[in-house]
Amino acid sequence: MTTEAKIQLTSSELGTLWMTYQSTTASLLMYDLMKEQTIDKEAKSILTSYISEAQNIKNEIVKVFNSEKAVIPIGFDERDIIRETSPLFDDFFHIMYLRQILKLNFQQSAIFSAMAYMKEVHDIFKLNYDIANKYYVMTTNYLLAKGVLTRPPYVAMPKQVEFVEDKNYMSGFNILSDKRSLNTIEVGYINESIQANVFGTQLMTGFAQVAKESEVKKYFIKGKELSKKIVTELSNIMMQSDIQPPSTWAGKATDSTNPPFNDKLMMYITSLISSSAVAFNVLGTTYSMRSDLQIKLGLLSKDIFQFAKEGAELMIKHKWMEEPPQMEDRNQLTK
Repeated sequence: MTTEAKIQLTSSELGTLWMTYQSTTASLLMYDLMKEQTIDKEAKSILTSYISEAQNIKNEIVKVFNSEKAVIPIGFDERDIIRETSPLFDDFFHIMYLRQILKLNFQQSAIFSAMAYMKEVHDIFKLNYDIANKYYVMTTNYLLAKGVLTRPPYVAMPKQVEFVEDKNYMSGFNILSDKRSLNTIEVGYINESIQANVFGTQLMTGFAQVAKESEVKKYFIKGKELSKKIVTELSNIMMQSDIQPPSTWAGKATDSTNPPFNDKLMMYITSLISSSAVAFNVLGTTYSMRSDLQIKLGLLSKDIFQFAKEGAELMIKHKWMEEPPQMEDRNQLTK
């Protein structure tokens, strides 16, 4: 009689599940508090329904960890929020926040799924993607119906297939010649980055208002100024091609100075969004075919990376950064 060997969790699966557990516990806490503070019935219903479904992701990760006899990460819990406090953001921003984080779930779930070998792990990332897709559509339709979400620029539909015939198509630095207009792929990435940083400006504004540690408050203010810089520079690029950049969203921070979240949770969320922004800008650079645009996006990615690095150092200083599972140190074990 043969005994089939049990498929074990790989290092990459352990790491991706660990990251997903961290982001899921942090997000669920914030959504739960936002739900309590949301007045609009439809917005509250969306948040309530999402929390119920997303809880299954956390539960399934715990099942895998328990099955593999792996310690459950601390993540985030009730100690990281302050209930019975005034709202830091308005109802529209609550849904915009959910929509923005769902975009991160798309990215992570697709990548992490491709790194999975165990069926249970693959199923978790598929579940995460499916839930994110469902509520991304729901939040987008809600915000469009309320008139607070700007669509990307429209363009005349092409009438015939064109091929690039001039190497100057990829040029953007020659001051003696006009830059070509942005193509639709470039506009898509720039528009998305502008929207993300308009969102980031409001998020950092709110976090700065309620941060307790002075250096954390300064860090959020720095993040707000960085987001404003990115919005300005990318909007200027669109305007040079006579393209109207997206207007400011209606969702915003309130005037509250009472913290609903502790500094640890706000720093983690900022780190999560900053890291994603670096990856997105690099992707935008890859797909851009105008040299000046590649350099501009590259420089902005450098600024975002530096900001994220400073945040990580700040989290380590305050002992807010939970350490990911480590590989065995073979050199140490053989001593």
